Amino acid sequence: MAIRIDGVVLLDKPAGMSSQGAVTAVKRALNADKAGHTGTLDPMATGLLPICLGEATKYSQDLLEADKTYIAKVKFGSRTDTGDAEGLTIEELPLPTFENAMAMQQALDVLLPKFTGPITQIPPMYSALKRDGKPLYEYARAGVELERAPREITIHKICWTHIQWPEATLEVSCSKGTYIRVLAEDLGNA
Repeated sequence: MAIRIDGVVLLDKPAGMSSQGAVTAVKRALNADKAGHTGTLDPMATGLLPICLGEATKYSQDLLEADKTYIAKVKFGSRTDTGDAEGLTIEELPLPTFENAMAMQQALDVLLPKFTGPITQIPPMYSALKRDGKPLYEYARAGVELERAPREITIHKICWTHIQWPEATLEVSCSKGTYIRVLAEDLGNA
């Protein structure tokens, strides 16, 4: 029999687990009667996923609305069908060459102001956003591309933390609803 537990579990979500799978695992482990997550992380993503239990689920909306910080590795020169490292490569692009490490750093740094502050993003097809009760990723897996309206998000802070060309690690503090995979694609296109 489930028991009433009120509070928030700060789960270090491992790769390969969906956000809902994380909620189910915590709920079962604690034998809790009510649980919910505070935002969706892709299964390949790792990191902090707050899981609300019992009465704390009433406040999960506040956590959903909160700003977030992500650290992501971006690989320049190729695009995948999913926009992430798990997808199939659909396009190889020529990489720019740089005179030296400083020139490379400057070229990447000059991109960032365009992606700081309020910007718009078109949500990816491989996302949990729902259309007619089905997540977009189900349509994408069936080969169906749906039109998606751009959404306004805010990038509060963005910086490169490590560059090993053609890969670079990015730290992004942003509003809810930000898709890091879309940001990476947009940076690559820029």
